[in-house]
Amino acid sequence: MKMVPLGKTGLLVPAVAVGCMRFSEMSPAEMNRFIHEALSCGANFFDHADIYGGGKSESIFGEACKGDGSIRREDLLLQSKCSICPDCYDSSKTHILQAVDGILQRLHTDYLDVLLLHRPDALMEPEEAAEAFQLLADAGKVRYFGVSNYKPMQIALLQQSVAQGLVVNQLQFSLPVSNLVASGMEVNMETPGSVDHDGSALDYCRLQKITIQAWSPFQMPAWKGCFLGSGEYAPLNQALEELGASYGVTATAIAAAWIMRHPAQMQLIAGTTNARRLKEIADASRLQLTRQEWYKLYLAAGHILP
Repeated sequence: MKMVPLGKTGLLVPAVAVGCMRFSEMSPAEMNRFIHEALSCGANFFDHADIYGGGKSESIFGEACKGDGSIRREDLLLQSKCSICPDCYDSSKTHILQAVDGILQRLHTDYLDVLLLHRPDALMEPEEAAEAFQLLADAGKVRYFGVSNYKPMQIALLQQSVAQGLVVNQLQFSLPVSNLVASGMEVNMETPGSVDHDGSALDYCRLQKITIQAWSPFQMPAWKGCFLGSGEYAPLNQALEELGASYGVTATAIAAAWIMRHPAQMQLIAGTTNARRLKEIADASRLQLTRQEWYKLYLAAGHILP
């Protein structure tokens, strides 16, 4: 498995993280087998959130690890997210502290390696969130902190109060959903791709050495489903199949390798409970697409080069 830096921590983490959103659909026994299979291909970074399955995803994972002496906590990198509530976003000190206690209890662990604020909270008071971070760090409950779906100025506003620094920004990114790069390449144009939805988040995170974690790496725009095998992206799927045949891997692996080819050294979040598919994606971390191949796929996804 290829390794990438986790922000400025000095820690190297797998280029493919395991997304845990669908873990609530598994039994503890199935979960235990899947964890072992993930570890066997070097995928020891697990991305949770307190809202996944209403907390059930974390609970099943925790139960699957509990009592299994071959799954050691020190061999796992556990990340979770909080701040999304049923009817609001909440990044208050009280909510963050309560949320983390619940996460730790469900996961049967004493600490998280990384905690992310899941969505920007319009009512966030940076000093208050930072105070919660400090208390969690001092108590040994969280090692590192980050955000998810934040624009650069939102990161900067929070960062000015956070002593530990922010190491991650989790953002949606796939071949079709590529505004992170399209807005930069279509700059000063009147084309649809030139619209900057992210505030130059890609460049900002690279400048600040904040690791981008790419979520929904196989998703079409507007939540229409997976683009792999979809007739809506026939040219892209043909290009993926052709490149996959030349490398002796699947189209899934090529689509994953496209993300990991970017020099930002992103960490891909693979939200699958299929061990075979996870291995395909993990193996893709060792592929190095050429510049021409990367752009061929970008164009096949419907983007332009002005």
